[in-house]
Amino acid sequence: MYIHKKGYGVIATVAIIAAVIVVASYIFIPINIIQTLITVICSAIVFWSFTFFRVPTSRVTTVEKDAVVSAADGEVVVIEEVEEKEYFHDKRIQISIFMSAYNVHVNWFPINGIVSYYKYHPGKKLFAINPKSSELNERNTLVVKDEKGREVLFRQIAGVMARRIICHVDKGTTAKVGEEFGLIRFGSRVDFFLPIDSEINVKIGDKVRGKISVLAHLK
Repeated sequence: MYIHKKGYGVIATVAIIAAVIVVASYIFIPINIIQTLITVICSAIVFWSFTFFRVPTSRVTTVEKDAVVSAADGEVVVIEEVEEKEYFHDKRIQISIFMSAYNVHVNWFPINGIVSYYKYHPGKKLFAINPKSSELNERNTLVVKDEKGREVLFRQIAGVMARRIICHVDKGTTAKVGEEFGLIRFGSRVDFFLPIDSEINVKIGDKVRGKISVLAHLK
């Protein structure tokens, strides 16, 4: 495991602020129990900032024929047939993964292919578990087309705590399953829109792991 480079500045800022608060508490608050409590809370916040930006290095990417591998860690909160309105404009199977503030927040490509579509949308900061967040929140939409011409759309969605969506790729980028394409800071959601005849491999409530868990198989 290592710390993502996008976290260096955030972690340093949090650590400095925490140190100032702790020192100030010992100077201005002559009550030991309160000083100790503030120190514990500040230490926990600094530790959490480290864990949030952790990147696992021991995971082995699942490589299976026709598999759509999870792009994120989290919990499956939606599996339903919907009308995808941005790119496909037809019926698709939507699978949504909610990423809590304690999950790894790196995102990885779910299939091999070429990025055939990419678009950033500014938007609101609704709770990411809210179904409307897929259409109203700040988000990045990507589509990868595989060698057979099959396309999978996946969307990084900001939430109440997510203050920034980071995406390293653009249209035309070569996608390799398990390679990092982005990061969402502080809790959010990733939606997948799959062909209607896809064989779904998960159910609502399942805990999935990026690069490892197979969400579905394409026909």
